Order: sequence, then C-alpha cells, then structure tokens
Amino acid sequence: MIQRQFNNLSKSTSFLNRKSRGDVPGWVLVVLMTTALVTGIWSIAAPKLTTILRNSLDAMGGIK
Repeated sequence: MIQRQFNNLSKSTSFLNRKSRGDVPGWVLVVLMTTALVTGIWSIAAPKLTTILRNSLDAMGGIK
C-alpha cells in the first residue's frame, strides 16, 4: 500500500523533473503585443477620457 502511494506520488511530481523553459518567445511576443495595443488605445482615448473626467469633476464641484 505504501509502495503504491509512493509510486502515485512520484508519477504526479514527475513534471517537476523536466528541464523545460516553457514558451518564453511566445510570452515575450504576447507581452509586446499587449503593450503596443494598450499604448495605441491609450493615445487615442486619452484626450476624450481627460475631457470626461474634467467635466465630471466640474459637475461635482457645483453640487455642494
């Protein structure tokens, strides 16, 4: 019984012994593409978002 549990444990942790780096170039590409998208969207939306925020804060100032 103990031997069977030990075998099951060694099978479930065998992935830890692999020397795999994973898909590093893929993740780098994902990070770069995400950064480019966020920068592009932000550069387009920033003026409108600034206007919306400024109008909202001005409207709240008149509520007192």
